[in-house]
Amino acid sequence: QVQLVESGGGLVQAGGSLRLFCAASGSIFSINAMGWYRQAPGKQRELVATITRRGSTDYANSVKGRFTISRDNAKNTVYLQMNSLKPEDTAVYYCNADRVFTATGVRDYWGQGTQVTVSS
Repeated sequence: QVQLVESGGGLVQAGGSLRLFCAASGSIFSINAMGWYRQAPGKQRELVATITRRGSTDYANSVKGRFTISRDNAKNTVYLQMNSLKPEDTAVYYCNADRVFTATGVRDYWGQGTQVTVSS
């Protein structure tokens, strides 16, 4: 069974920084892409950033230049460095692992979410 465990959320003032961490555990052969999504109250879940196994990245326009995604393929971990945080970044942030290959097949997985709150 594969699990994604996130950490690093919290409360920060506008202009501050946070670093999110997500680790995938289980009998994993490989993971295609990993990413971060967020969902604010009353809004749909939206993509924040993704990174492929080869290191290609994609960001939402709203976070470009402020957030940086990285991963460690050997450890099945993904990070999100968030700088210059704004109140509108407040949301629950979810880690996603896309196309996780295990002995039983391939599927996507989601973490349980970590709250990020940015005060003005």
